[in-house]
Amino acid sequence: MFNTKNFIDKWENVPSTWVFEHYLNLPELLIGQDIKIKSIFNPMEKTPSFCIYVDQSIMQYKFKDFSTGKGGSKIDLIKFMFNLDVNNAITKLTSDYNKYNKSSQAINKTVKSINRWKVDFIKKRQWTKLDKDFWLSFRIGKTLLTEYNVNPIEYYNLIKDESDKIESLTINPKCGYGYFDKDNDVYKIYQPFNKKYKFCKVKSYLQGKDQLSYNKPYLVICSSLKDAMCLKSIGYNIDVISPDSENTIIKPHIIQNFKNKYQKVITVFDNDDAGKKAVKVYHDRYNIHGFVPTISKDISDAMKEHGFEKVHAHLKPLLKLALKQ
Repeated sequence: MFNTKNFIDKWENVPSTWVFEHYLNLPELLIGQDIKIKSIFNPMEKTPSFCIYVDQSIMQYKFKDFSTGKGGSKIDLIKFMFNLDVNNAITKLTSDYNKYNKSSQAINKTVKSINRWKVDFIKKRQWTKLDKDFWLSFRIGKTLLTEYNVNPIEYYNLIKDESDKIESLTINPKCGYGYFDKDNDVYKIYQPFNKKYKFCKVKSYLQGKDQLSYNKPYLVICSSLKDAMCLKSIGYNIDVISPDSENTIIKPHIIQNFKNKYQKVITVFDNDDAGKKAVKVYHDRYNIHGFVPTISKDISDAMKEHGFEKVHAHLKPLLKLALKQ
C-alpha cells in the first residue's frame, strides 16, 4: 500500500526533471543534458527553439522558448501551459505529482541512517542511451549492470526525524544510480557528476557478494564495484568483490571463508595513498598479496582513458605475479 508520508507537500521538492518530462512528453529522460524541441506555444514553428537546460546555480531544469520569449522555472512552465496564477500552478503541480507518485512503482524502503538523515524511498527509472554510453566508457555493459543489480534512479527521498519535527528532502540527481542487494534494498547511491556527494552510503555491504559463483579458482578484492565490474568485463577467470571502501577491511572470518573456497585471494586497489595502504594491510593481516595499477588511478579510469587492449596488457602480468606469490 502506498505510504502517505511519501506525498510531496512542497512544490520545491518536485523534481524539475519530472515536470518537464511529464508535461512536455519529452523524447528522452533528462539526466543533465540540454535538449531542444519545437515550441509548445507556437504551433507554426518549424525549427526547434524551445530549450530545456540546467541552471547551474541551483541545479534545476529551466526552459526558454525563443519563438515566443516565454521562459523560466517549472512553475512558470505550468503557469504558461494551463493559464494559471502562481498559487493554482503550485496546487496543480503538487496534485499531479502526488497522483503520479501514488501510481508509480517507487521502492519504499526505510534503511540505516546517513548521519542524521535516512533514505526513505528511492525511485528507479528506465535506462537511457546516455546511461549506457556512460557505463560503456568503462567497458561495462547492460548485462553486467543487471547482474550486479545497478539501476538508474529518478530521485530519492531523505528524512530527518529530530524530537517532534520531521524534515524531508527530495534529491533529484542529474545522473544517479542505485546499487541494490539481492532483496532489492538499496545499499549505495552513486552520483558520478556530483563532486561533493559522489557516493551516498545507505548501509554497510560487501559489494558483489550476491554474485559470487564460488566456482572460479581466484577471488579479487577490488576498491569499488565499478572496478570489480571492469575486471569481470575483461573476461578473467575470477570472482570479484569490493568492500564499502578501501578503509573498510573485511572481517577475518569472512576472509577465512574465502580462502577455504578459492585457490587464491588477492587485492587490487587504487593507485593512491589509501589504496597502497589497503594492499599493505591485507598483506600484513591476512597474508594476501596484491597490487595497484600504475597506468591510472584505478581500473575503471584506466579502462576509460586507455582502452581494453592497453589495460589488459598492463594488468595481466601483475595479476599473474600476485597469484604466484
